[in-house]
Amino acid sequence: MPKPPIHQRLAEAAVALFDENGYDATTVDDIAARAGVSRSTFFRYYRSKEDAIFPDHDALLSRIGARLRASTADTAIVAITDAVRLVLTHYVEDAEVSLRRYQLVRQVPALRDREIASVARYQRLFREFVGEWLGDAPDAGLRAELMAASVVSAHNQVLRGWLRAGGTYDPADPLDHALGYVIATFRHLDQPQEKSEQVVVAAFSRSASPQAVMAAIQQHLESSV
Repeated sequence: MPKPPIHQRLAEAAVALFDENGYDATTVDDIAARAGVSRSTFFRYYRSKEDAIFPDHDALLSRIGARLRASTADTAIVAITDAVRLVLTHYVEDAEVSLRRYQLVRQVPALRDREIASVARYQRLFREFVGEWLGDAPDAGLRAELMAASVVSAHNQVLRGWLRAGGTYDPADPLDHALGYVIATFRHLDQPQEKSEQVVVAAFSRSASPQAVMAAIQQHLESSV
């Protein structure tokens, strides 16, 4: 059988060595040797050993960006949910590495920081797309931030549940369920309601004359201006 691509071999070697020997005790040379390549080859693919733990984020971000750019204003919400599914599918398709990486990230602060930075890149991509979609709409910046944060939070909640369960189930339905809440939020924010006119309710005794009623209403309206 053909060997996996070099970037994948390096990632698998890094995960295995971090798991076996610990993050601090593993060097770039160790990873390169396990993958059967030279040190210089390692640096053609990754800038550091922690980057090897997150091997495909740049490519995945490009795929997400392409999916978002292919949409129109009418299909923006569909594009966003499709993009979220792309991210989850990426983890599920390489479940063994994803599960081992999850354990490592929980133990190594440097890897947690790297993961946080990666999540921020995804959220920024969604925020920029939603901001362009909303254009000059009221509170566009705030709404774009809220939408992007809700998308990322929904995905991460489902992904963490799947990882904690050891990848023992298909997370597609839980993701669709979570995205249902996100879509509802999007629909609510898509067309912000204009501020409604204030409704005044007044009560009068049966004996009040029409003139007295009208005078009281007129006085209230004038005092509210």
